[in-house]
Amino acid sequence: MLAANVELSVGAAPLSGNSAIDGENRVVVLLKTFGLFTATAVAEIVGCYLPYLWLKRGQSAWLLIPAALSLALFVWLLSLHPHAAGRVYAAYGGVYVATALLWLWAVDRIQPTATDLVGAAICVVGMAVIMLGPRHV
Repeated sequence: MLAANVELSVGAAPLSGNSAIDGENRVVVLLKTFGLFTATAVAEIVGCYLPYLWLKRGQSAWLLIPAALSLALFVWLLSLHPHAAGRVYAAYGGVYVATALLWLWAVDRIQPTATDLVGAAICVVGMAVIMLGPRHV
């Protein structure tokens, strides 16, 4: 799990205000950011999937306890993102879509369609455009 003091970036330079990072370190920062986005997405999906199992599939109401814990983890993970800004959440959205489709395949055992995969690819490309685009502020 990523520590709370890890410097993450969404854009051309770290959001902490330090000088721009070099190419190799930039890749590491982007991979850590992507990992944090993925962990955040999994926590959100689990937190929503467990109540779905209770409400729609007749599973135990006890699933609401781990669901609440997962959603609490989701909120905590959101706090580790560099800023609670629209740009970060927009970039996170691309990873969320791709992670949700992986969940569909791995957990629900439903193979994503070609259009699912194209849509997820478009979202991930959009996320990359947001993350790698130049910043004026």
